[in-house]
Amino acid sequence: MRSIDLETQTVQTKQRSQMIDVTNRVQQMVAREQITDGMAIVYVPHTTAAVTINENADPDVKSDMLRKLETLIPKAEAYYRHGEGNSDSHVKTSLVGNSVTVLINHGSLLLGQWQGIYLCEFDGPRRREMHIKLVSFDPAS
Repeated sequence: MRSIDLETQTVQTKQRSQMIDVTNRVQQMVAREQITDGMAIVYVPHTTAAVTINENADPDVKSDMLRKLETLIPKAEAYYRHGEGNSDSHVKTSLVGNSVTVLINHGSLLLGQWQGIYLCEFDGPRRREMHIKLVSFDPAS
């Protein structure tokens, strides 16, 4: 087993709430590092941004997800106390999560036919970091 150095990539978001497909970025790193069998860990080190796996075939899924989160966790609530005015973003991030792990099989991310990896912005627009760590299970490593 071998671990590839951590790679940090920047993602510029353009809206307050947004889901950005980063699947190709992760797959390109897998190909560049020639990982055949292993796993990719994607971590977002922010308290108002997250990462998730969801459908990447129909763009309406992203819209539906963001609208549902906004309905469940509105921007303004009478009991919010956080002075920056982004309490909703913190709650959304905690619910969605800060990392995903994806298996690598035969040199490809082992995602379902309709799945993709998304960076979720909940307090943008901002410049976000995404850390990617690859671990190879290849016997030759």
